[in-house]
Amino acid sequence: MFDFIDFKVIDLIDIVLVAILLFYIYKLVRNTVAINIFIGIVMVYIIWKLTATLEMKMVSGIVGGFMNIGLIALIIVFQQEVRQFLLMLGSTNFASKRNFIKHFRFLKTEKVSDQLHIKAMVKACKKMSKTGTGAILVLKRTTSLDFIKNTGDKMHIEINVPIIESIFYKNSPLHDGAMVIEGNYIVSTRAILPVSNERTIPLRLGLRHRAAVGITEKTDALALVVSEETGMISYIKAGEFILFKTEENLIQMIHDDLT
Repeated sequence: MFDFIDFKVIDLIDIVLVAILLFYIYKLVRNTVAINIFIGIVMVYIIWKLTATLEMKMVSGIVGGFMNIGLIALIIVFQQEVRQFLLMLGSTNFASKRNFIKHFRFLKTEKVSDQLHIKAMVKACKKMSKTGTGAILVLKRTTSLDFIKNTGDKMHIEINVPIIESIFYKNSPLHDGAMVIEGNYIVSTRAILPVSNERTIPLRLGLRHRAAVGITEKTDALALVVSEETGMISYIKAGEFILFKTEENLIQMIHDDLT
């Protein structure tokens, strides 16, 4: 009965590779504003194939015409993600086994909150707020922040209060720009962040807050900002300011968001 089905091993490999590719793309854009666009494109593709199978020529032709220019649209919409992927492929260290596994280890979920010294970060922000020291800390979640790290000074320093304070000290050569934190380490300082053009941000907030909103809009990262003018500590997630009551409340919120 199933003699018309010509299924080979190479077909199985083809299906597995496509599934892996789609899953990797999903992991790349998950928790970013691009995820809705990605889901929309997948739905349009399913409709295209379904209408073609049912021989609905008019609908299939219209959707097919849209899909023909879909590649250009994808490059425009996901230009940052495409750039990251191409940089990864063109890396001189890509051939090494260690780096290869590192780049494609998307099936393993790291428990960032278990490694991160959240209390040290919040305590440092509290101390800097009392001295009027401006600061911006970007906390990595799942989205890669390599395109941000590359704009600053790369380093690998374990988090502690004195280190954070000394980096943002006004006479320090590293105080200007953002600090990028991955796991339990400061991986970059003086990083340049994309600035948000959102008009709803209060005018009293400066470029530091707009940069924090910008990076949390484009990625799923979290941001802590200490205002140099008022000493106010702001917690920003998904482009929005998250209110908190106490220092302990802030620590718990960050912990929950990183879990």
